[in-house]
Amino acid sequence: MNAKPDVRLPAVSVIMPVLNEERHLRGAVQAILAQEYAGEMEVVIALGPSTDRTDEIAAQLVAEDARVHTVPNPTGRTPAALNAAIKASRHPIVVRVDGHGMLSPNYIATAVRLLEETGAQNVGGIMHAEGENDWERAVAAAMTSKIGVGNAAFHTGGQAGPAETVYLGVFRREALERQDGYNVEFIRAQDWELNFRIREAGGLIWFSPELKVSYRPRPSVKALAKQYKDYGRWRHVVARYHQGSINLRYLAPPTAVCAIAAGLLVGALLTPIGFVVPGGYLAAIVAGSVPAGRGLPLKARLQIPVALATMHMSWGFGFLTSPKSLAKKVIASRRPAVLTES
Repeated sequence: MNAKPDVRLPAVSVIMPVLNEERHLRGAVQAILAQEYAGEMEVVIALGPSTDRTDEIAAQLVAEDARVHTVPNPTGRTPAALNAAIKASRHPIVVRVDGHGMLSPNYIATAVRLLEETGAQNVGGIMHAEGENDWERAVAAAMTSKIGVGNAAFHTGGQAGPAETVYLGVFRREALERQDGYNVEFIRAQDWELNFRIREAGGLIWFSPELKVSYRPRPSVKALAKQYKDYGRWRHVVARYHQGSINLRYLAPPTAVCAIAAGLLVGALLTPIGFVVPGGYLAAIVAGSVPAGRGLPLKARLQIPVALATMHMSWGFGFLTSPKSLAKKVIASRRPAVLTES
């Protein structure tokens, strides 16, 4: 039996876009239902066309707890799933969680407090990567190191304050509805685009290291490469969508890809001096993996350079090969920010 909700606290809707998440879905939902939050809560799972046991597990969760509901997402696309879940939910605070994300026990209570204290429209925190085997531990170490992701606060931590975007997010429903939800053309980077519109309308996006979501890394080199290629591809779309949003951190991977390719070509065709560039990169990621891997098993530490190279090269390749036609399609779908009525 669940305790009677405290009506003095705002009710919360947790929305989850889910596709092929049989491995983590039950744990993610259990972490939500076990939150140290006394207010009313519901969980709305938007189900894409999974090819594993995700739908079966979701049905079990619905049968086990009346707070859990599902809604179909036939496209399988994340922004469409999020919009469907928002529409099917009903509470004034909306918490986004992925099917492989595990909320820390006081995540929702802390987020609700921060919304009240800061007046923000959206608050978010740290994407705390944690692995369950040696490869995933190596990826987690790479994803939480500055040599892996630069100075991104939601990966490596930082001071609380205003931000361009945050990981996942806890929103005021009014902000989501005012902006008409997520732009479905943004298959990736939909969080950035929505937060951009919220900020354009005068809303505040707030990052706080108090908020932490445990994240399960991709289980193979191939899956990690696809993830980071998509990140790079869509980051270039964002750069074309919003001029001035690019910085040196985003340019580092494509620059590295070009420099290494040129070095290998020069080394193979003209002079061995060309191999200095790829050799220097290899030495840098090996050296950088030493502090990143402190406390990990030897097998995990040995795989960190592989994870780093996969992330850097895939992100850079995706950025360089991102077609202008994709950016044009997204720009054509641009939604103007909807200002708050005075």
